[in-house]
Amino acid sequence: MSKIKLSKNFIKNTVKLALNEDLYPSGDITSDLIKDDKIINAKIISNQNAIVGGLAFVKQTFLLIDNNIKFFAKKKDGSLVKKNELIAVIKGKSKNILIGERVALNFLCHISGIATKTNKFVQLTRKKVKICCTRKTIPNLRVLQKYAVKLGGGTNHRFNLSDEYLIKDNHIANTDIKELVSLAIKNKKNKKITVEIDDLNQLKKIIGLKFNTVLFDNMSIKKLKAGVKIAKKYYQTEASGNINFRTIKSVASTGVDRISIGSITHSAPAIDIKLEF
Repeated sequence: MSKIKLSKNFIKNTVKLALNEDLYPSGDITSDLIKDDKIINAKIISNQNAIVGGLAFVKQTFLLIDNNIKFFAKKKDGSLVKKNELIAVIKGKSKNILIGERVALNFLCHISGIATKTNKFVQLTRKKVKICCTRKTIPNLRVLQKYAVKLGGGTNHRFNLSDEYLIKDNHIANTDIKELVSLAIKNKKNKKITVEIDDLNQLKKIIGLKFNTVLFDNMSIKKLKAGVKIAKKYYQTEASGNINFRTIKSVASTGVDRISIGSITHSAPAIDIKLEF
């Protein structure tokens, strides 16, 4: 499976794109009105309890605007911050801090939001199952979002379509499921194979074939328990489909190994974090 790597070049290039989006074509015309360029200390503070993430992107934002700006992190990525707690201090010219404020906070609030939502699922299941993300990510932000999932204690599912075979309902809509799974086994070349099923009859057709994971999609708790009982001797088991904070405990109680949740990336609310002088 592809590894999530946040290299210095990746962070720098990602921040460059964000700044270009915010500053093209004429820069920050409002902050340009400020003529007094005195050195000030700005504080980044959380307005709520959260798992913080994205500090390297915040630091890079201000450095690209003004490499004389000093960034002092008071927390590390993946750490818990409480309401009103100090996350970082930025020291530099007020005008240049203002220019980077929104881009820096956008990275911090979004990454922290995903990490925090993921961590809530992890805590609700008492770490007895793996909480996995999906490919339901914002285009071009997948690396950031999957990194955030890891910060929250979650597990990355496949990164892209080349990572592993995932035979879904639409793949088998017009093809025999056993035939398709057998073909994947024949051509797997060290790739893992996951097969999604939405009824137990499909599982019975493929039980015993040599693949890795059965993904139970949108099943009732009763059927999920029955499916796990059948499959657990042979395969890793996973559940998915409209899982939320209310249902996560009952799904975890079925004995599945993993639970995949699209909402931790596509619908995680941003954390309320502020920058103040």
